[in-house]
Amino acid sequence: MRVLVIEDETKVGCFIKRALEEESYAVDLCEDGVKGLEMALATNYDLLVVDLMLPSMSGMDILRTIRRERIQTPVLILTAQSQIDQRVKGLDAGADDYLTKPFAIDELLARVRALLRRGATESSGMLQVDDLVLNPATREVTRGGQRVDLTLKEYALLEYLMRHTGRVLTRPMISEHVWNQDFDTFTNVIDVYVNYLRNKIDRGRTKKLIHTIRGSGYMLKAD
Repeated sequence: MRVLVIEDETKVGCFIKRALEEESYAVDLCEDGVKGLEMALATNYDLLVVDLMLPSMSGMDILRTIRRERIQTPVLILTAQSQIDQRVKGLDAGADDYLTKPFAIDELLARVRALLRRGATESSGMLQVDDLVLNPATREVTRGGQRVDLTLKEYALLEYLMRHTGRVLTRPMISEHVWNQDFDTFTNVIDVYVNYLRNKIDRGRTKKLIHTIRGSGYMLKAD
């Protein structure tokens, strides 16, 4: 999952970025309001973490603008203001959740997981394709009831595939959302990790879930 953090306090922003990256999220960090808005409009992020008090443009104005542009990406607002009326204004403007500074990083990560689960296909928050099940809350993956042990990067790749079941995901898309970098045509790292996943998810099974779309990329589907 790819996350944009717009936070002008360098220490706070770097702290959040490092914590999210340790949880296998791809993270972009911006310290300016106008630049952050440009990034939010130009890139298909899975979540925005936005501070209210920013240089050049407030977090509230960023929120109002992206909602006017019909961008429905979940937004977690960070603020040092604890007044209820500020929270109400933010929620009414289209924020999905609010977190008051100072905060515990465990609470931030829990709120991030909760917001990302809202886009899951199952009401319980579980992601499921055929007998493959991924629990975003516990990061447990099973197939046919048997636990599948994945590395952080394998898990991130599988979650991205499962959240876009039935859709062709190109190598540049995978590179941006899982590795948080532009696709390098001279590397086969994506193909290598897809092969790792296949060995753990599909190997020895009659029904294959990970499919190569020749000339395009990869797709996860049940049929």
